[in-house]
Amino acid sequence: MKRKYQKNKSITLLEAFDRDNEQFSVRVGKDRSWHSYNIMVRAREVVADFLLSWEHKKDIPLSSIDPDFIHRFSTYLSVEKGLRNGTIWLNCMMLKGVVQRAHKRGMILTNPFAEFHIAKNIRERQYLSEEELHRLMIRHFDHPLQNYTRDIFVFSALTGMSFVDISALRKSDIYEIDGYQWIITSRHKTGIPFKVRLLPQALTILERYADPLKERIFDLLGYHAIAKRLRQVMKENGITRPVTFHCARHTFAIMALNQGVPIESVSRILGHSNITTTQIYARITMKKLTNDFQHLELRLSSIFSKKVDNRGYLFIKKIILSFLHLLTKKCWIC
Repeated sequence: MKRKYQKNKSITLLEAFDRDNEQFSVRVGKDRSWHSYNIMVRAREVVADFLLSWEHKKDIPLSSIDPDFIHRFSTYLSVEKGLRNGTIWLNCMMLKGVVQRAHKRGMILTNPFAEFHIAKNIRERQYLSEEELHRLMIRHFDHPLQNYTRDIFVFSALTGMSFVDISALRKSDIYEIDGYQWIITSRHKTGIPFKVRLLPQALTILERYADPLKERIFDLLGYHAIAKRLRQVMKENGITRPVTFHCARHTFAIMALNQGVPIESVSRILGHSNITTTQIYARITMKKLTNDFQHLELRLSSIFSKKVDNRGYLFIKKIILSFLHLLTKKCWIC
């Protein structure tokens, strides 16, 4: 039974959390995902634990929250819970959302988060190089589950699909257009439509596991079971750095951009809701862009050195370097 809230009633912090979570739950499966909803539920539990263990209270009036309360909460997450910066940031943002929405509804007069800021420590996206991916593709493992884990990781790296989208992939999501096989569906996380053409290597994997009697393509194990196997697969393939299954999507984005696929197309294939998310990968590919311009400089210098004197060559070199600097600056600003 849903709680009813009176407009002028003094509301507590956990009541505000419950209200937001109830309103969010009815949107799950429409324009919100279960994953996002579970994050909000867990954040509510973390706040309740903080109130009980550090504040020695079961709940507090929403109006009593001030910047000092927020700082104590973030300290609790770091010192007591031992969470990393990114997880601390996520929990603080969940609390911030509840408080801000309450402020917009007129439930509290001021917004204590107005002057509070915690930086999210974004780790550099891990990905496999094209050589590492190729080495993984041709490697045969002794254990069938290792080969299976390898195959779905490679399938993700060749399509840009996430684990949950691969697990939900059905035969009805595959269409033939102009003689090519396409996956056309929507991202489970955001509901945003995406379509990707199956490359020959990805089509081979799909055909390997498709069962004529089943609609679903892959009979996946749980994510954590696959993640455990993936660590073993990477280790046996000579890759010692941490590689999660989500790195496959990063690998696809980097390869696509390196091969000249426009960033707008990469964003649509990945199903990103905002192109700024895709632009993070463009920063990583700056090394390749720099190398490309170095090759361009060498080619142009060999052409123009026969037709202009040294001053002309230096002028051309200056133009190229200036253009490279402008592109680099623009990409980082993005």
